[in-house]
Amino acid sequence: MSTLNIILPVGISFYTFQTLSYTIDIYRKQLKPTKDWLAFFSFVAFFPQLVAGPIERASHLLPQFYKTYKFNYNLVKSGLLLMAFGLFKKMVIADRAAILVNQVYNNPTDYYGYETILATVLFAFQIYCDFSGYSDIAIGIARTMGFDLMKNFDSPYFSKSITEFWRRWHISLSTWFRDYVYIPLGGSRNGTYRTYANLFIVFLVSGLWHGAAMTFVVWGAIHGVFIVIEKALTKLRMAIFKKSKALNYLIALPFTFFIVCFAWVFFRANSFKDAVIIISNSFQISETGNLFSLGLKKSEFNLLFVMIVLLLVFEIIHKRFEVTHVLNKTYLPIRWSFYLVIVFCILIFGIYGENTVKEFIYFQF
Repeated sequence: MSTLNIILPVGISFYTFQTLSYTIDIYRKQLKPTKDWLAFFSFVAFFPQLVAGPIERASHLLPQFYKTYKFNYNLVKSGLLLMAFGLFKKMVIADRAAILVNQVYNNPTDYYGYETILATVLFAFQIYCDFSGYSDIAIGIARTMGFDLMKNFDSPYFSKSITEFWRRWHISLSTWFRDYVYIPLGGSRNGTYRTYANLFIVFLVSGLWHGAAMTFVVWGAIHGVFIVIEKALTKLRMAIFKKSKALNYLIALPFTFFIVCFAWVFFRANSFKDAVIIISNSFQISETGNLFSLGLKKSEFNLLFVMIVLLLVFEIIHKRFEVTHVLNKTYLPIRWSFYLVIVFCILIFGIYGENTVKEFIYFQF
């Protein structure tokens, strides 16, 4: 089987989607074409989010290039903090988790039971910290210059349904597919079964957007199937879970995370065959019985576990109290101590080295 070895620009799909939205919005007469060529090409090639998003709409980003910006200390400080947090997620958590994940997923026949399950769960955090870390850095860089980019992640692993997950994960992409694929297909306007078909098509297309491989198609199909099931059982779900918040956290949240992780197997596996092997091996008992033979030493594994827990705790607190606003109201020594802790964590616990440092996962899309 022959292949075409074509060199493509990094992140080509992201700015393709961005320019498509501009063209479609003009066609729909929802946006007037700009006469400012410099502003237009700056919108298309805005470097912070050029290669991996967020996918911005012209109606939001383009007008920002018409303005004159002055130095704003608060925006610079907020942007730098967001960049530091993104680097923490990428270098301390994502790249460390990648060591174990790559060890298992690149040798799927050698690992069983808790080994494959652990690698899959860690990949869930790897891809989240990798991609949301990049988004934080992109948004932070733009903010230091006075630009406002849309929020791309909102604690997705605290979702209590697949539908909610896609409202929180890669928000710029999911809203793009909603506005430019789902609604043009008819959305929910043409009856129940057509709505189900439209939803499923959207997620198949989403899978193909990530790559022309069976693994990505299956990943998209899994999400599509569960989105349709949730849509069909909306009334039943509301009747069960609306009465008890405890059920949401004890049943709905873990089940959603399980489905997301199951789908991640196909997303991460090197081939469809490897994905099947990993799933099959997950139901077998590991013969090695050594948790620390998967690429990470005991100290590194424990550090990764602690950092993931701290990340989840931070997201819970941030959701309720908006940590940045709280920090701005605290005493200067406390505030700068927090900043320095993040910086030192990156410097001391970050993963460095030619063989261990990984590019951002979404650069390949």
